Amino acid sequence: MIERCVLALAVSFFLVACEQEEESASATAPPVASTPSSVEQVLPAREVIDAAVDEYTRTFINQQSALATSLGLSEEEYGAYNQRLPDYSPKGMQTLREDMRAAAEKLAALADPSLSEEAQRHLQVNEVLARYYAGLEGFSAGYVDTWGGHLPYVLNQFVGPLIDLPNILQDQHDVLDAQDAESYVARLTAFSQVADQVRTKVQVDADAGVILPKPLFPNTLGYLSSFAEPDPADHPLITSFADKLAGVKSLEPRQREAYVDQAVQAVRDQIYPAIAAAADTLTRLEDQAPENVGIWAQPGGEQYYEHAITYLADSSLTADEIHQLGLDEVARIGKRMDEILRANGYTEGSVGERMQQLNEEPRFLYADSGEGRAELLEFLRGEIETIEERAPDFFSTLPPQDVEVRRIPVAAEAGSSGGYYIAPSLDGSRPGVFFINLKDMKAVPEFGMKTLTYHEAVPGHHFQLALNQLQTDIGIMRQNAPFNGFVEGWALYSELLAFEMGMYEDDPFGDLGRLQAEIY
Repeated sequence: MIERCVLALAVSFFLVACEQEEESASATAPPVASTPSSVEQVLPAREVIDAAVDEYTRTFINQQSALATSLGLSEEEYGAYNQRLPDYSPKGMQTLREDMRAAAEKLAALADPSLSEEAQRHLQVNEVLARYYAGLEGFSAGYVDTWGGHLPYVLNQFVGPLIDLPNILQDQHDVLDAQDAESYVARLTAFSQVADQVRTKVQVDADAGVILPKPLFPNTLGYLSSFAEPDPADHPLITSFADKLAGVKSLEPRQREAYVDQAVQAVRDQIYPAIAAAADTLTRLEDQAPENVGIWAQPGGEQYYEHAITYLADSSLTADEIHQLGLDEVARIGKRMDEILRANGYTEGSVGERMQQLNEEPRFLYADSGEGRAELLEFLRGEIETIEERAPDFFSTLPPQDVEVRRIPVAAEAGSSGGYYIAPSLDGSRPGVFFINLKDMKAVPEFGMKTLTYHEAVPGHHFQLALNQLQTDIGIMRQNAPFNGFVEGWALYSELLAFEMGMYEDDPFGDLGRLQAEIY
């Protein structure tokens, strides 16, 4: 790409020189017919931009094979990625970040005020995305996540390769034929290698002084323990694989059994030992871990926080300004919650204490049983149907992709949030999914479930991300752009929009759940 840019500059200087010579000669020489020249072969500016964006996109996708699976990209176009997983070793993460930084510089060099507004936007957005994935220069700890960008701890209780990759394998790696099955088994072996890479990265980061805060150790170690607790044959990585194989009619029963046996062996002999080694490394580091949970307590943490404000919050505000904004909003929202609580007979104690009181009342709780969990899932699906019926009155365009509600797998519950959304594949063959954590039924009271649904599914993440994927003219990086301030900003706005759509009418406790989510 640099060669093309240099060529374009050389051609421009050549044209200027030619024009000057032609002007001086025009007075004495008769006009002549123009003839084709090699100059006409120079790519137009937009084609140069598109070529640069395509180059960096392919570089990124080549190193993010799991994302390629999530998006359902064509292996004919992007290479055979379904047998591989990303490289989370210190060297692998360094390579990705260097490649993205180099791509950002190449894109920045193409900026020109003479470009059309759309071309400038396309170039700028892709440059910002490249810098997002390059992370903070000088802060080597952590890893680059395809959604969260540069995150400081590669092993934690919430996100990371050891949590995210199993979910992708279970929910998004399609098994439609023998090749897919072989790829899945190969990826199980690759996952054991990822666990070794993560363990190494944790130690290297610790040697540099960056260690997971001590209060986060129990849940992180709890996740690793629960992940390796089931009998290998009963692990979700195996049971989900067996379910997929059952639908492959081209395979004989003995072939399906053979693939399952290979997968069980990989989990038992490779994955479980690698997970145990990672847990041992983390356990040895616990005594050295900082008690303070703020990133400021880590070496380079202040600069990292400023970087996060820029690239995660999409903001130019200072940390102090954002903190003050938060205090002001808590006061505003808390006042409204107090008004609703008092109007419904809850007058004693702080707003937080009264909300905790609601959380203990049986009328708001689903039974801690299979039946109670099934009832909650049906309620969520019903809310999606109801708001989808009203949506045409508020939206001119609705996503054609389906959205489903599923329970977070039991093995992953300890390390997962209350709920999250996964976008559909680019071709729409796989639906968007709203996953909900049903480990603790007291954590999912009925009065908070409407808001969670509107945020994670409709009209929240599903509407925005599914519709964004349909913009096939902006390129894969922008179709999957993880601009957190806008993505979470839209989902938060969707909670208020649902209120304006009448979804909380005659439901003051549901509105309290909405305000509780907003104050969070």
